[in-house]
Amino acid sequence: MAKKGNRIQVILECTEHKTTGQPGTSRYITTKNRKNTPDRIELKKYNAILKKYTIHKEIK
Repeated sequence: MAKKGNRIQVILECTEHKTTGQPGTSRYITTKNRKNTPDRIELKKYNAILKKYTIHKEIK
């Protein structure tokens, strides 16, 4: 049986894109250590639709 680790997969979604009303979404999948960062993470990632770097927040 596989060992259950502290790293989990999370989805990051653009916060600025929702307010523009344009179709589509900007999402990234990454991993985080549940033990070191128990709260939701925020990272600056590139949004290809808006063509600029925006803040992406963890969802779910």
